[in-house]
Order: sequence, then structure tokens, then C-alpha cells
Amino acid sequence: MRYRDYGGTGEISALGFGCMRLPEIEKHGKWYIDEEKTTPMLRRAAQLGVNYFDTGYYYCHHNSEAAVGKALKPIRDRVLISTKIPLWETKKRGDFRRWLERSLKELDTDYIDYYHFWSLDRQKFDEKVIGWDMLGEARKAKEEGVIRHISFSFHDGAETIRHIVDRGEIFETMLVQYNLLDRANEEMIAYAASKGLGVAAMGPVAGGKLSAPTALSGSLTGKAMPTYELALKFVLGNPDITCALSGMRCEEELLLNAALASDEDPLSEAEWQRIGGGLERLKRFSGLYCTGCAYCKPCPAGIDIPALFNAYTYHNVYGLHAQAKEMFGKYLEGKRFKDCRDCGLCEGKCPQHLEIRKELERAECVLGKL
Repeated sequence: MRYRDYGGTGEISALGFGCMRLPEIEKHGKWYIDEEKTTPMLRRAAQLGVNYFDTGYYYCHHNSEAAVGKALKPIRDRVLISTKIPLWETKKRGDFRRWLERSLKELDTDYIDYYHFWSLDRQKFDEKVIGWDMLGEARKAKEEGVIRHISFSFHDGAETIRHIVDRGEIFETMLVQYNLLDRANEEMIAYAASKGLGVAAMGPVAGGKLSAPTALSGSLTGKAMPTYELALKFVLGNPDITCALSGMRCEEELLLNAALASDEDPLSEAEWQRIGGGLERLKRFSGLYCTGCAYCKPCPAGIDIPALFNAYTYHNVYGLHAQAKEMFGKYLEGKRFKDCRDCGLCEGKCPQHLEIRKELERAECVLGKL
């Protein structure tokens, strides 16, 4: 296993164990962690060198924290546990401590190594984290030793990362979505790293989408390798990423990912740059070069233009046909080209100068035949 410095907080494994997809069983309408599978798997991960385990209140029907704490208790001094405060559940000042103590109890531990402000967006950051002085409460908890490091996870427009990093001066690490298919946060990942934050990437194989066989590797590298291998290597090839956090469900996935994270021949920065450039070239020559900037939104008719074009890219560029079909199905639940008012506002705002109305009709037609 390779290890990297995590924003000056110490070294963590290149592969992190995301504990939101642990094996579960249902009994009489209630869900439980399958401890016979989960406990050995988490301990096996530690044996393979994984030292970073990430959990959260909602994971696995609210059972993940307790299962992780129980499984790792005998080796607690050799592992790092990350969990999160659910900000949408915080209703008033003082809730920070209540949620922290709940996680400590569930994990059956005296301290949490990385405590995240969960799923930050600008509104929650400004109104709750800053407005209710949660950073002050986090600083106090760190001084007491019940939190080792203060972190945040992120789900908002990329530019909000700059706002959070610049104002949240005590943040030490950041957890953010990043993979071959979703590089929207790449520039701000570099910005956070330049400010000294450690960065972990969630969704390195795009929620399993990149586990499907495609011709991407040959198109981008000229070498034959499974798509999931290319995906994980690409994330870990980013010099600003410390750790790829993977939600592994079985030992087979664990062994595969651990081997890749232990690879003595990882992507060089030059190779990583070439793959990124190759992705952009593939998209440019796909016949519909939508960058996903979303400047075309909001559509007066309510059409989710980027969602449709993203599904088309999955099909036409990445060869992920089943996933494109699924995404198109969700798009069809909302407004469609037939609802277009032909106002042309979207085309006036598109930096790529796409003929959006024409492309909407064409993309719907192509995807409708999948």
C-alpha cells in the first residue's frame, strides 16, 4: 500500500475504505449490518495497509458507524476513522456537540480522527457553520482531543470551495467528488491543495459506472486495461489527491482496489495530464461538445439541458450505454424537447456556441433508441 501526506495531518493510505455500502441483511422489515461479512472485510483491509475508514450517520440505514467502531476497536490505534456531522439535521446552536457525542458513542471511541462538516454548500456554510460559530466549537473539541482533525465534505458548485477554504481557516482536509467522468472540481482541488489542505476523492469509479467494460483505456492510453483500473489510477495520478475513497462491498473489490493502490508503477503526472487532455479531445470530436458548465440554466421551460447532454456523452464518448439509458430515463421524468418554448436564451449563454435546440432534439432521438 502506498501512503501520502494528508495536508500535514499525517500519512494515510492511497486507498480509503468508504463504509456506506457495507453488506446488509433485512429481518422483519429492518436492516442490519451483516457483521459476519463486514467485520472480517474491514480487518482484512487494515491488514492490506488501508488505514483510513470513512463512515457517517446515514450510511447503511444508520448502522455503519456502530459496525465500523466494533470491527476496528481491537486495532483502533492503527487506523484512522472519519465521520461527519449531518448539517441538514442541525437546527440550532449547540447541535454540533450533540452530534459529535452521538458519533463518539456509536463508534465506541474516545476520539474521531477526521470530523467532517458533511455535504457543505455555501448556504449551510454561511448560515450554520459561520453563523452559529461551529468552527469555534470544532476548535474547542480539537483542543479537548475528541477531534484530531477538522474537515469538510462538499456538494455544491466548484467555486464554492474557494469561499469555504478562504473563510474556514481551520479546515485541514477536504472530501470531494472526483473521477474520470466528473472533473468539475479539478481546479478547486488544486486550489485547496495549494492552501495546504489534504484532499480525498469520493466516487473514484463514478458510483460503479466505470466498473463497466469500455474502450476508454485504449482510446486514451493506447494500452488495454479494465476501465475501473484506469479510473482509479487517474484519480490517484492527480498530484493534488491524497486518497481515493472507495465504497467496497465485498472482499473481491477490496483485494482488487488494494492491489491497484499498491501498484509500484502508478501514473506519472505527465501520463495523468495526457489522459485528461485525451478526454477533452474525445468530447470535442464527439459531435456534441458540452462541457457541463450549466450556463444554459435555468431553462424557462424547465428542461435540464446539461443532464441530457451528459447522458449523450456517456453513450457517445465513454461507451457507457446502460448508464446513459438509465440517465436518459430520469431525464424523461421531467421536461423534454417538446416543452421547449423556442426562446433561444440557452444558446445566447452557451460558451461553446452550441445549437442547443437542434442538439436537444438529436440527443433525445439517439438516446431514445438505446
